[in-house]
This record gives sequence, C-alpha cells and structure tokens, in this order.
Amino acid sequence: MARGPTIPDKSLALLQEYIAKKGLRMTRQRLLIAKVMLTAEGHLTIDELHQLIREYDEGVGYATIYRTVKLLTECGLVHGAQFGDGATRFESALGRDHHDHLICTGCPKIIEFENEQIELLQQQVCDEHQFTMVHHKMEIYGLCAACSGKEAAVIPSVP
Repeated sequence: MARGPTIPDKSLALLQEYIAKKGLRMTRQRLLIAKVMLTAEGHLTIDELHQLIREYDEGVGYATIYRTVKLLTECGLVHGAQFGDGATRFESALGRDHHDHLICTGCPKIIEFENEQIELLQQQVCDEHQFTMVHHKMEIYGLCAACSGKEAAVIPSVP
C-alpha cells in the first residue's frame, strides 16, 4: 500500500472498480496520487499536485499524474475546471456538494460559495424555458478584497 494520506474505503473501492473496468491495475503510484489529490485542499494545478506528491515519492512523473487525475475525473472523484488563467485546476469531489466560484483576476485566490437563492433562480429560468438542466457551473470573475484595495490605489476614479 502506498504511503500518503488516508481516503475513505468507499472512494478507494470506487476507484479500484473503475480502474479494473478500464483493464488497468491499481499501482502504488496511482494510489498515492489518488490519496494526495482526494485529501488536498483547494484547486490544484498538475504542477501543484506534483509538488505535493514529491513529498512522498520523488519518482512519480507528470505523465503518471496526468493519467491518474484523468481516471479520478472520469470516475467522479475529482472535478476539473479552468478559471481563465490557462491552467486546469482540480479539486476533490469527496463529500462536496455543488458550489460555485468567485475568481480573483488580480491574484490566484478562488473563493467557493453556495447560495440556495441562486440555485432556485437557475431552476426557475430552466422551468420557464422548458429546459432540463443536467448540470451547471457559475464562475464570477473580479477582484478579491485585497486586490480591490490595490486596484483602487492604482486606478484613478473615473468621473
């Protein structure tokens, strides 16, 4: 068994079943990558994930990480998203309800939020248009509080 953080047996079983269906084996490296990715906080790029994995095993390469994250995404244990900076970021889906994102364009900050009123309005719009929603995502781009202060000091006000 690979060293690393602990993940729930149910998640491990789901991943093992999915990998077996694909005709692949659960290798020590795949298990380590899964453990690290599924217990990591935030939205990680492959580079950031690679740095975390190197703490346990310096021999795990980028190709193995890419392939394993793809498997984790396909079986629903990880979600990937692009937030306008050209990088795909991944987050664990374990124990996570649907949420949306505020993305700061001035720094790397990504704020997750849930708002039931927004969810209800989205469903209302779908109902009004006789549209069946399968899934959705909301991303709002702007400046976080720290960057708003910086921008206000740099950009003169417009009359």
